[in-house]
Amino acid sequence: MIKKATIATAVLATLAACGPISAERAADLCEDEARKAVGPTGEIGIGVNSGGDVTNRIEIGISSDFLLGKDPEQVYADCVRRRTGQAPIRPLEL
Repeated sequence: MIKKATIATAVLATLAACGPISAERAADLCEDEARKAVGPTGEIGIGVNSGGDVTNRIEIGISSDFLLGKDPEQVYADCVRRRTGQAPIRPLEL
């Protein structure tokens, strides 16, 4: 039978992992979110493997913030507040 203390410890550890992140980490994550609000993002890759076959890859990303026409500065500020409960510690750098 599992002891109540073990269950309580597991629950507390899980909740701690969901806690707020550092202001610096939030700023980094939220800058990426704000960049996506500026416009579509994408990558194109072309290569040749050792067998001489040509390979290619195309990725295109469009965020809902971009589609809704949201201001990247506001996306950044809202994101930091949501993650830390505080105002951003640095201005947005795109």
